[in-house]
This record gives sequence, structure tokens and C-alpha cells, in this order.
Amino acid sequence: MIAPPALRPGDAVSVVAPSGPFERAPFEAGVAVLRALGLEPRFDDRLFARFRYLAGADADRLALWEEAVADGGTRAIWCARGGYGALRLLPSLRLRALLDRPKLFAGFSDATALHAALNGRGLRTLHAPVLTQLGSQPAAVVDRLRASLFSPAPPPPLEAAPVTTLVPGRARGVLLGGNLATLGHLAGTPFLPSLAGAILLLEDVGERPYKLDRLWTQLSLARAFEGVRGVAVGELTHCEEKEAGYQALDVMRDLCRSLGVPAAAGFAVGHGEINQPLPLGAQVELDAGAGRLTFLEGAVE
Repeated sequence: MIAPPALRPGDAVSVVAPSGPFERAPFEAGVAVLRALGLEPRFDDRLFARFRYLAGADADRLALWEEAVADGGTRAIWCARGGYGALRLLPSLRLRALLDRPKLFAGFSDATALHAALNGRGLRTLHAPVLTQLGSQPAAVVDRLRASLFSPAPPPPLEAAPVTTLVPGRARGVLLGGNLATLGHLAGTPFLPSLAGAILLLEDVGERPYKLDRLWTQLSLARAFEGVRGVAVGELTHCEEKEAGYQALDVMRDLCRSLGVPAAAGFAVGHGEINQPLPLGAQVELDAGAGRLTFLEGAVE
């Protein structure tokens, strides 16, 4: 995997909106965090466009992305919000350009589509809060983010809390994945990377247990899980079925056991109150019994 160069204080960051529209207040709070980190977020009023459930028409969102990739004055590309929409842009993206002149790409949720496409072509990325979420994150997340952006050193291990061992064991591989629903929608497309040799990160929001099962089963039927070495489950936010005698995690436990690889849940990654940044495309080691994800590489070089 190609790692983009580490950022330095004073570097400019291109802000893009490949997915859904968003409110200005939480966005500005996230911008303030980037500025407090010593970075210079760059964007213009096109970022705040709205077209139905999208942050503007496809052509306009694509143009912002392409401009960000081509801008020689910025060192990173950061998503304003998740939602839905990145999937629509994939066929038109010139992914090779970002490999020729690597920049750090950051975001999560719907940005999983972009992570997957970039990871599959050999670029390491950063699974991290989007700007509309960043302003509400605790200091520990901002501290971990600072280290991930500015230092090539592997970040400290991430400990599940509480630890939920789904399948005991240890495994080592490349960390890939993100939002389960988005990965499921990539099945059968050329944009889902090979997961052979991967430790698979999964999180989701608003998907009831039967939908989590359906998404997993879709990926399984597409043979996407062949060669997966382990599973790290993050937040399953608002995924419970009311008045059910089971929980979303019960379903994930059964699904992970069917895969037969080490798996643990409880990692503070996703749509919850804490969304710790993680380098996708980096070598990691999963100790499912201890609920520990150890990073052997960082997000940048």
C-alpha cells in the first residue's frame, strides 16, 4: 500500500462533499478543530449546495472532488459529511490521479465507498470523523487524530470497551472495510477491494439486525469474505429491534462464527459519541480474546 505523506502544521486541506447535504453549524465546528490542529481547510460555497438527499448534483460534487485531487496546494482531502451519494460518483472518479500524487483521504460512513475504491488500488487512507461529526468528538479522538496526521508512527493499540469476544484467536492482516451497508452495496462492482488477507472493520447505523444479516449474507454470497483473517466490529448505532429478545451484537456473533475467524466487538469506531481514527490499508494485529487492535503501520509516511 502507498502511504500519503505526513501533514505538517500550516498545510491546506481540501474539503469535499461527495455525499449528503449538511447543516452549517456542525460543519463549522469541525472546521474549527482542523484549524486548531494547525491546518488550513479550503472550500467554497458550492460545498453547501442541496439537491434532494445529495450535497448538489452529481456533476458538481464530482467537480469538487476532481479539483481537490488536482490542487497542488493541498495535502489532504476531507469529507464534510456522510449520508449517501459517493457511490454515484465512483464510475467517474479518476482514481489514478490520487495514486500518482498521493494525498491523505479522510472520512467515514458513506465515504467507505471512496476508501474501498482507493484501498483496492493501493492507497492507504484514514477512517476518521467527517467534519460535521468532528466538532463533537472528545479530546482523546482529536489527540489520536493529530498523531495520525502528522506522524508516520503506528498509532497506539485500540482497546475494545467493553470487550466482546465473538470468536477467540489472533490474526494479522491489512485493515480494510468501514460501513457494512456501503460495503454490501459495493458487492458485485469493481470497487469492492479483495478482502483476502484482511482484518475487516465493520460499523453501521440505523440498520436493524435482519438488515445487518442481509448485508453480511449478500457479501458472503458474492464470496467477498474469502480469505478474511479477522473481524473488528465497531459501533452498531441505533441498530436494535424494539422489544426483540435479541440484540444486533447477537446476530453479528452468529455471523462471525459462521466465518470462523477471530472476531471481537466493542471498538469505539463509527456513528457513536466516540469515533477513533484508524488507518485503512495498514497492517494490524487483532487479538480477539483481549479485544485489542494493534497497528503495525500508520496512515502516513
